[in-house]
This record gives sequence, C-alpha cells and structure tokens, in this order.
Amino acid sequence: MSDVVLATLGLSRRFGGLMAVSGVAIELHRGRLHAVLGPNGAGKTTLINLLSGDLAATAGNIRYRGEDITRCSADRRSRIGIGRSYQKTNIFPAFTAFENCRLAAQSRAPRPFAVFTDAARHRPVREAAERALDAAGLAARGGSVASALSHGEQRQLEIAMVLATAPEVLLLDEPLAGMGAEEAQRMVGLLRTLAPKHAILLVEHDMDAVFAVADVITVMVNGQVLESGAPAQIRASPAVRRAYLGEADE
Repeated sequence: MSDVVLATLGLSRRFGGLMAVSGVAIELHRGRLHAVLGPNGAGKTTLINLLSGDLAATAGNIRYRGEDITRCSADRRSRIGIGRSYQKTNIFPAFTAFENCRLAAQSRAPRPFAVFTDAARHRPVREAAERALDAAGLAARGGSVASALSHGEQRQLEIAMVLATAPEVLLLDEPLAGMGAEEAQRMVGLLRTLAPKHAILLVEHDMDAVFAVADVITVMVNGQVLESGAPAQIRASPAVRRAYLGEADE
C-alpha cells in the first residue's frame, strides 16, 4: 500500500450561494498519479486551490502526513512539500530557464532573500536548479531565455520550478493545455517519470493523456465526487458516461 501523503475529508468551498466544492474526500498516495476529471464548472481548479492554500475551505479538513493543515497559508504548504502549477504558465519570461529554477530553489535555501547574487557562489542552489531542469527534460535548455522556449517547454519549465522547491506533492492544473500532439506526448512522458517519487494530483481535459498515465481517477460533477477508482472502472462506469460523456443508458 502506498503512503497517504495528502488527504481531505468533507472538503467544501462556498462562494455566496454557489457550493463550488462540496464534501470532497480524496487521498493522494506517494507513487500514484491521481487524476481529476469533470466538465467545466465541476470544481476541479477550486479543489486544487483549496489543497494549495490559494483558497480557504468553508468546511472540512486537509491533512498532510496526518497533520491538519486546513488553516495553513499557501506559503506554509509550499514549504512543507506541496507544490503546484497553474492553468496559465507562471514563469519569469525575461530570465533564463536556469535562473527561473534557481530563484525557485533559493526560496528553500537558508538565504532565500539573496535572489540576485551569483548562482555560482551557492552550490546547493545551483545543483537543485540543475537537477530540476534535468528532471523536467530541459537540461539542454538552461541557458535559454524563458520567453524563447516553445509553449510546451514553458510548461515543462513551470514544473521544473516546482521541482526545484523539493516537493513531495505535485498539484498540476492542466499541464497539457494548448499543446500539440508532440508536446503533449512529451509531457505525458514527464508525468510518468515524476509519478514514482511524488504524490500527484492532475487536473486535465485531455482524456487520452489521463487514461494513459493515471493510477486513480476521480470524476467530479457540480462540485461533488461522482465516482473514484481505477481507470478501467471509470471508463466502464454508466454514471460517468451519463454525467460526463453525455451518454444515455443502453
């Protein structure tokens, strides 16, 4: 049995009269990629925002390694090992790929505010940045300015920046968005390499990619969990076909 790293119970978020996430219970295990599917408005990104601390929960709780972190700030969650990417690429376009990763790594260093000092003087930070670039498949692109990278490479760079902070949990919000077939295939390969050493929550609209890489899939509808299980179970589920794929009963 894989370790449960991050878990929720009864997790909910209300926006006025709208219950965007309602009573969600989910477990993320080290070594497993857990995908979340659902139509637009199902609450998928809201769920990631609750887990990362970008939104406060209305009800329920979140536990990391058994510790209640429901009221912890996003910064605190990042520092204990919860990293996330966003729907829109979030990088420093004028800096090189290496500098982007170096800045992320320095946020975890004993001198986090010395962000503009020569990276060559801080070997642990430099090595962390280099490892992150290598893990994300960008080892040969470290000297390239981020704005000059392709869209797919920029998405890889964002993940590299997350990896530079040494997270145990990866919350990935539509990392394949806007990619062509070749770039998407490369990202799927990256996700496969990251899964064994992390607990990953993946929100993604690319169904082929999700079923290719996920160990567990949770389907959400109207802020609630409709069904959760192995990909084969989800693919065969009549409830999922009705609610998500729009298929009628035979």
